[in-house]
Formats: sequence, structure tokens, C-alpha cells
Amino acid sequence: MDQREKWLSARIELLAEEKELTRRSDELARKRQALPWVAVEKDYAFETERGTKSLAELFDGRDQLLVYHFMFGPTVEGWPEAGCPGCSFTADSLDGAVVHLPPRGVTFVAVSSAPLENLQPYKQRMGWSFPWVSQGDGDFNLDFSVFTEEERRTGTGFNFGTPKHAAEIDLTRDELHGLSAFAIEDGVVYHTYSCYDRGTDVLNGTWQLLDRTPKGRGSDPEGWPRLHDEYA
Repeated sequence: MDQREKWLSARIELLAEEKELTRRSDELARKRQALPWVAVEKDYAFETERGTKSLAELFDGRDQLLVYHFMFGPTVEGWPEAGCPGCSFTADSLDGAVVHLPPRGVTFVAVSSAPLENLQPYKQRMGWSFPWVSQGDGDFNLDFSVFTEEERRTGTGFNFGTPKHAAEIDLTRDELHGLSAFAIEDGVVYHTYSCYDRGTDVLNGTWQLLDRTPKGRGSDPEGWPRLHDEYA
């Protein structure tokens, strides 16, 4: 058997595993969609390019909303004029994708703590078109990172209590990225899903491309990833 035949045989075996992973991924998607809806009883206010809006108003007339919790705020040292490099890395992938959501009844918006006067110049610099709003000193990003009163009091519980984060993260101080989904029905807003950490991995197209290269992700070289306008 020559090398090409060996490769083809191994590739066909791998294809069976890839198809199984696809079927499992489809099953998990159905389970996400079957999660209970939890009514959002707290009032939130967001500063937008069109004035102050409530969470319900962020839906922009549609019945589903995806929120990317973007790390960019006055409490994050060193980011007065630029957002988190990791969140920016993911936002590069999101920007081209979310334009296709409104025809499916879905609105996308990024939410950060930084004021609009910081968000807007950075958005323009990066060339992004998605809506980006400020929660100011509100608790929206905190509330949808922790889910019990004890977690709110202690600032722990990120990624649903994943142990490796328990000792190192204080969510009353630290901003963290994530994605949350909401629905609105008869004027009531419901929280339906949230994911964090490696749960947001598939949102980043660059990671998916690297996973298909022969050397994979490897170890991140120094200074990578950068903001996309900082590469030579």
C-alpha cells in the first residue's frame, strides 16, 4: 500500500468519527434549544447610538437576541481605548456572521461596561458593523455570568462553577467574555442559554481553521493573537 492509499484509508476512518461528532453536535443543539426559559425580572438600561434602551428594546422588533459579553470597561487596566484582545479576536469572526441573523428573526449585540465614547472609536478602528452598547455601571454582564445569590455576593461561579476558576476570578472586579441568548414573548424577556470559556470556542473561525492544519493550534507564539490592524 502506497502513502496515498494509507492516507485515504486513515481519512475514511476519521470521516466516520467526524460524522459521529456532527450528529452529537446536532443533538446537543437540540438540547440547548429545549432548555427552560427563565423570565428576566430585573430592569436593565443600555446606552446605544439611539439613546437609552431596555433589554426588550435591544431585540429591535425581533423575537430572539444574542448578546456577546465583550470585555471592555473602565475597571480593566490598560484598556481605556481598546477592548480585550481575545474578545476582539473573536469579534473579527462574529462580525461577518451576524449580518445573516436578522432575516432569521435574531438580533445580535455586544455589551460592554466602557462608555459609548470609547466603544464607538474602537469599533470604527476595527471596521466592525455589529451593534455595540454600553451597560455603564449596570450589572447586566455580571448577572449573566453568575446565577445564584451566593455567586453574586462572592463574585464566584464563573462558567457554572467550573473549579479551576473558583480561586482566581472575582466577577465583582473582573470582566469576562461569554455569549447569552434571550427570547421575547408577549412582552416578557426570557433568558434561554449562556456559554463561556471554551464554550465560545466554536464562535471563532480562526480556531476552526487552525484545527484543520497539520500542526493544529500548537502553542500561541508571543504576541499572538494581535488586534488585526497590528500585524506587519
